[in-house]
Amino acid sequence: MDPKQHWERVYANKSTDRLGWYEPHLQTTLNWIRELGLGKDASIIDVGGGASTLVDDLLDGEFQHLTILDLSKHALATVKTRLGAAADKVTWREGDITSVQLPPAHYDLWHDRAVFHFLTNPEDRKKYAVTLDRALKSGGHVIIGTFAPEAPPRCSGLEVERYSPERLHQELGERLVLQTHRQELHVTPGGVKQMYLYCRFRKPA
Repeated sequence: MDPKQHWERVYANKSTDRLGWYEPHLQTTLNWIRELGLGKDASIIDVGGGASTLVDDLLDGEFQHLTILDLSKHALATVKTRLGAAADKVTWREGDITSVQLPPAHYDLWHDRAVFHFLTNPEDRKKYAVTLDRALKSGGHVIIGTFAPEAPPRCSGLEVERYSPERLHQELGERLVLQTHRQELHVTPGGVKQMYLYCRFRKPA
């Protein structure tokens, strides 16, 4: 099945809080953003934001320049409905991270939880890394969450790649500096245990 068709079907058939990667708040990401001390005018993109609540928490934190990118029109519509009038404060992009055109040197923070590990084709991972490098400002930050080596080999009916910090760094490119990483056990609404790897990188100024 075409990836877009797959994700449209997933988001159409399940409520947000029943999706396998759902968390009420992305606490690791939020803690790291606080540690970074980003200004409220920082440009932040959530790649594969889907129906995630991160945008809600960033709006509550008064961040002013937020972009949500997702392959699924249904997922974006779900979040817009949830946010109501606040949705007008967000830039919404429907597209595939391996082909979308993003503004160059624009983002202070690139966030991705549970997108990169679905890229099982090496060429798609290269395209992702090139897009990231072009779109991220010098001095910008990357927070990315993927399946760790201990996680299951599939998620949401699809095969996934699993990463150590070293392999993830290699895939994203040596131009990034790995600053910190941690593993965190996620239990899906259906009770499946998934070990996630979270890494934070910085692009040197």
